[in-house]
Amino acid sequence: MDIYERINELYDRKREIELGGGEARIDKQHEKGKLTARERIDLLLDEDSFVELSPFVEHRTTDFGMGKGPGEGVVTGYGKVNGRPIYLFSQDFTVFGGALGEMHAKKIANVMDMAAKNGAPFIGLNDSGGARIQEGVLSLDGYGHIFYRNSIYSGVIPQISVIMGPSAGGAVYSPAITDFVFMVDKTSQMFITGPKVIETVTGEKISSEDLGGSRVHTAISGNAHFRSGSEQEVLEMVRQLVSYLPQNNQEMFPPGSG
Repeated sequence: MDIYERINELYDRKREIELGGGEARIDKQHEKGKLTARERIDLLLDEDSFVELSPFVEHRTTDFGMGKGPGEGVVTGYGKVNGRPIYLFSQDFTVFGGALGEMHAKKIANVMDMAAKNGAPFIGLNDSGGARIQEGVLSLDGYGHIFYRNSIYSGVIPQISVIMGPSAGGAVYSPAITDFVFMVDKTSQMFITGPKVIETVTGEKISSEDLGGSRVHTAISGNAHFRSGSEQEVLEMVRQLVSYLPQNNQEMFPPGSG
């Protein structure tokens, strides 16, 4: 195989990863009124500014029939918002339901470290069912690495979470301790455990929206700070917020933001 064939093979692999869970699952995402992980990044960042990191990372689990998961169910990298650098991850619900496993967590932890090292805001676009149960304790360990970084980088760089889907369990512990939380009406929820578990344990029937929807968290619990009617609107709100914030704790506020 010559160098040109190898390059073409690399591009083919990259295109496969960019499709995530495939066209059928992408269509289901759109039917629910949700964007894909990469569509969200395109809306959030300045045009052509995104640089992806670690797209070829794969999990190492062979039990329970675990197949390949393109991109490990999360897109990570950096780009610019209004000309200023930011680092981010965007969970891909079309791959394993965005569930977090060992390598998924390593990708997020690595980009968090880069954000802190370079003194830039960190944004998480969350769309995950929680821990990837097939990987057992490795998934829980992965969450630990993320929570630890949420803590040590608190007050060092701005940390922003955007809830883009029904995020449960470990998928919402991290957002709850970041600086700002955004939610989308009807399509995003935050809860420790879902309505079915609540009914089984307490006998109480409750909808996902009443348990952890955007109204609950912005008007009652205080876990979220901003809500909007669509993903497009909420991502524009994130762009606006970033324009008001300093890049890190060593900088002053941007001119005109006060």
